[in-house]
Amino acid sequence: MGLNKNLYSHPEYKEYFWDFILEIECQVEQEDPNKLATSWPDYYIDRINSMAAMQTLYAFDEEETEMKNKIVEDLKTALRTQPMRFVTRFIELDGLSCLLNFLKSMDYETSESRIHTSVIGCIKALMNNSQGRAHVLAHPESINIISQSLRTENIKTKIAVLEILGAVCLVPDGHKKVLQAMLHYQVYAAERTRFQSLLNELDRSMGRYRDEVNLKTAIMSFINAVLNAGAGEDNLEFRLHLRYEFLMLGIQPVIDKLRGHENATLDRHLDFFEMVRNEDDLELAKRFDLIHIDTKSASQMFELIKKRLKHTDAYPYLLSILQHCLQMPYKRNGGNFQQWQLLDRILQQIVLQDERGDDPDIAPLENFNVKNIIKMLVNENEVKQWRDQAEKFRKDHAELMSRLEKKERECETKTQEKDEMMKTLNKMKDKLQKESLELRQTRDQMNDLVAQLNEFSERIHGTIWNEIDDLKAFKVLDLEDFEKMFSAYQRHQDLLTNPSSCKQKEMGSTEDLYLSTRKVKELSVIDGRRAQNCVILLSKLKLSNEEIRQAILKMDEQEDLAKDMLEQLLKFVPEKSDTDLLEEHKHEIERMARADRFLFEMSRIDHYQQRLQALFFKKKFPERLAEAKPKVEAILLASKELIRSKRLRQLLEVVLAFGNYMNKGQRGSAYGFKVSSLNKIADTKSSIDRNITLLHYLIMIFEKNYPDILDIQSELQHLPEAAKVNLVELEKEVNNIKTGLKAVEAELDYQKRRMRESGDRFVPVMSDFITVASFSFSELEDLLNEARDKYAKALKHFGESEGKMQPDEFFGIFDTFLQSFAEAKQDLENMRKKKEEEERRARMEAMLKEQREKERRQKKAKAGSISEESGEFDDLVSALRSGEVFDKDLSKLKRNRKRSGNQGLETSRERVVTKLNY
Repeated sequence: MGLNKNLYSHPEYKEYFWDFILEIECQVEQEDPNKLATSWPDYYIDRINSMAAMQTLYAFDEEETEMKNKIVEDLKTALRTQPMRFVTRFIELDGLSCLLNFLKSMDYETSESRIHTSVIGCIKALMNNSQGRAHVLAHPESINIISQSLRTENIKTKIAVLEILGAVCLVPDGHKKVLQAMLHYQVYAAERTRFQSLLNELDRSMGRYRDEVNLKTAIMSFINAVLNAGAGEDNLEFRLHLRYEFLMLGIQPVIDKLRGHENATLDRHLDFFEMVRNEDDLELAKRFDLIHIDTKSASQMFELIKKRLKHTDAYPYLLSILQHCLQMPYKRNGGNFQQWQLLDRILQQIVLQDERGDDPDIAPLENFNVKNIIKMLVNENEVKQWRDQAEKFRKDHAELMSRLEKKERECETKTQEKDEMMKTLNKMKDKLQKESLELRQTRDQMNDLVAQLNEFSERIHGTIWNEIDDLKAFKVLDLEDFEKMFSAYQRHQDLLTNPSSCKQKEMGSTEDLYLSTRKVKELSVIDGRRAQNCVILLSKLKLSNEEIRQAILKMDEQEDLAKDMLEQLLKFVPEKSDTDLLEEHKHEIERMARADRFLFEMSRIDHYQQRLQALFFKKKFPERLAEAKPKVEAILLASKELIRSKRLRQLLEVVLAFGNYMNKGQRGSAYGFKVSSLNKIADTKSSIDRNITLLHYLIMIFEKNYPDILDIQSELQHLPEAAKVNLVELEKEVNNIKTGLKAVEAELDYQKRRMRESGDRFVPVMSDFITVASFSFSELEDLLNEARDKYAKALKHFGESEGKMQPDEFFGIFDTFLQSFAEAKQDLENMRKKKEEEERRARMEAMLKEQREKERRQKKAKAGSISEESGEFDDLVSALRSGEVFDKDLSKLKRNRKRSGNQGLETSRERVVTKLNY
């Protein structure tokens, strides 16, 4: 049968139950005292087990809760005061599991009661000797279960848990168990990140000063133990890694806030946290030859890494990392942060993992051995190098073989050429011999011919043929008629006498006809370079001539022509010489080249150039207006700000007073100064400290007597923009816009007067544009006139001559001064921080020195060490609570901190108490 919970909650049953319990107690008290001592652990374990079971059946009232708490408190006292055999017997009976099970099964009421605190106290008492401490640390879940008690709202319980966890950090092999417990608690408490609840508690205000300070002190002592114990003793990377985790959760502003409690013990822990942080930051900066690294500035850290890797083999991999980061998933609401978290975890393990593959922190990635992966990469690189060398050898071999083959071919070619030359020489020799023979034959024939001529001359001498001159007949004869009459005959005769020559002439005529046909196939009268550029533009437009023509007629209502394309089209407007040449060949339009035909067809559009210019102006107008208007507004607003600024007036008043005093005593004769003199203030250096300028001094005066002036930049917000404006160029641009508008209006009047072809949309489109643009331009013009007027008043206001100083110069003076002013403010802030840091370090050193002297006196008075069996863990917790456990020789701390990196140094920490062993 199942138990009826209502039965156990009945008052009569509860009264009977407790009478029964008291009767058992009386029987136990009457037994032999010696037997009682050995049976105590059994008794407490049974009672606690009963408590754990009964809490699930009914709720305890206040009296019952007090009785239960007394039982647990008695156990705690027994674990502290009874002989060692009591602790041994408690361990043998698995009393620790009894306590841990009670912690795990606690309901809400019990967890918020004093019983919870007492159970934690029992575990703490058990750990107060080496045997009990070893037993607790050997339990696989003990520290994890203890950490779960941080979930309670009971402040005393939280403090007790934090003190145990902090002390465990300081015992051998305990630090890593605590980190594991905090990771376990992150899952148990559904934290987004480790230590999140602790930081929330550290920042939360409860309204009860004593409890609040005690809890915050316990948290800070725990944080310092986590940061500086275990691997944190001599591993700079590990301390930085864990500290970044706390800084990411926002611990620094919380620490600044905690200073307001003005509690000496809490301040001691805060000072230690910041002192170690400053030393670690300085050590990290030294690696980059710097004094300080702003780890909150992504740009500064990137520049440092870039500078360090710029000319190394690692630089391409840095670029690869950044290139792949660009491709990482990104959502504005941070939905895909896990991939970035994975990258962060990988980098953490690369930095922290030692040569043996051990992680000082709990490894976020299992089976991730950095050393083995690097070996694989090295092996891959070596294999790649071998492959590259083999490939290079193969290429070199192939190139060598190719050269040999080429040489062989060259030799063969030369041999062949030599043979050919010999053949040619032989042929030439034969030819020469043949020609020599022919020449001899020709000479003989010439001699015969001369002889015949001589003979013929002798024969006609004295005859009629000697008196005839046929040249006289050519003057009389109609040779053209003769040619017509006998040309066929003549051609026939030529064919009979020299048939090959006629054939060659006929072939020549055919070739001439073919070539002439090719030459006249495409007609181009435009300059070659211009035509080529025009064709390139048309290919980019990807529109036919007709589509371009329609777009221009309709004023590009379909947005086919981009601004840059229109600008290019204006470069290819047909010139008069082009138009005249194209008109001459308009009957050959089909033969025109692409550029020629385009220019010809565009020239047919009436006022083509004016249309194109109007369309380009229309498209460009909003952009030009948007560029000009902010510049005008900047001058106008900056002028107003300078005239109205009360802080500037007060600043100039102070500067004038100092200037007069420096020149002629308390009352000088100057009533003002040129505004350009403002920037000389930063160049005037102190005779005592060359790092301090007159501007630094002025700011210190302002901080003391005129604090309102320090916020002068809030009254002069438009100066930086106004300092960039060149008024001459601005006015020129405004005039150009005005000229453009007038040109469009003139073209609109022309188009209204002429007959328009179908589809021509110039008049309606440009009429609407002119209406809107004229109004917008009128506003700009009015604004510019107002800006000129205000600027002139600003010049007059500061006693400057109108017309001698442009706005960029005038406003630039004030802008430069304000930049110097801001830099000087930052310089002073940095100087103060540095001074405060030096003073804090000096206080810390003095405090540590005083503490060490105090400890020396105490140790001398005690003349002995703390006993192992007399409450060492309590002493450790006490020293942790007060902060004494972190006191050490400062020079040794600095020396140990310099041995950063994964060096595995086995150095011991000097503490108030003996280092624990088990």
